[in-house]
Amino acid sequence: MILITGAAGYIGSHVNKLMHENGYQTIVLDNLHNGHEEMVKWGKFVKCDLKDVKLLSHVFEKYDIEAVIHLAALASVKESVEFPQKYYKNNFQYTKNLLNVMEKFKVGKFIFSSTASVYGEPNFVPISEEHQLKPMNPYGESKLMVENLLSEKSKNSDFNYVIFRYFNVAGADSNSEIGEIHEIETHLIPKVLDVALGKSKRIAIFGDDYPTPDGTCIRDYIHVNDVASAHLKGLNFLENDKSDVFNLGIGRGFSVKEIIKSCEEVTNCYIPTVVEERREGDPAILICDNQKAYKTLKWKAELNNVYTMIESAYNFHRKL
Repeated sequence: MILITGAAGYIGSHVNKLMHENGYQTIVLDNLHNGHEEMVKWGKFVKCDLKDVKLLSHVFEKYDIEAVIHLAALASVKESVEFPQKYYKNNFQYTKNLLNVMEKFKVGKFIFSSTASVYGEPNFVPISEEHQLKPMNPYGESKLMVENLLSEKSKNSDFNYVIFRYFNVAGADSNSEIGEIHEIETHLIPKVLDVALGKSKRIAIFGDDYPTPDGTCIRDYIHVNDVASAHLKGLNFLENDKSDVFNLGIGRGFSVKEIIKSCEEVTNCYIPTVVEERREGDPAILICDNQKAYKTLKWKAELNNVYTMIESAYNFHRKL
């Protein structure tokens, strides 16, 4: 049985669905702070906050858990700059709680959702896993703190991990059964689609003076289903009692303006924009070198067309 934290969230719900489709039984935990219970359509749902060690221990005592996929986290760069201690506590300290309970119940397989934010401003692109780790914001720092903890833990116990450093996750389930829902949306594609659907008047571009061809930030977008498939490969990898770190992206970047234009083409709607000041903690370019995941895990980003990502997200958001 696989325990998935944050499974009522965007990525977690897609991972949970794919696990179910591949014959895994899942226990899914979420505190529903940012998640949505209606996204949990598979497995056994337990409303649980990772600060509640007693309830967490009860879950491990009740179910025969073989591995943990840890997706529960706060994930807004902007909010992390405003409230850094909130991010260190939620993303690092509560992960320590989970790891302590795992150790108590002798569960030694762990998949951790990290982020490309651990790299900071890149010295080279595409960014490989060997790039220096120098986060520019508390969100990235909180994830790196967990990465370092996992590395130390694996040296001193019967514990193995896979760390996935996500680049920009996008898109939705192919049949629009689940998708991306945030009370306060921070991701670019759903925010642009909200304009196309008449839910917002315009999209803000945070800085148009970056050292990029059109002045706006460039990001590597990866379909959420490809992210989910990597977690299946990660579970297989853990059967070898090894630990490692992998980037997840398609190896190609798109600027903010390019994403907006692509959304206009998919939706056949004009998207008004307004340029605002740069956000603190935003690197100019983040593009992934995904060759390690391809060679080691035999994983490949199959849905690597940005129009496919946008169209699947648009189909889901039109249903809301």
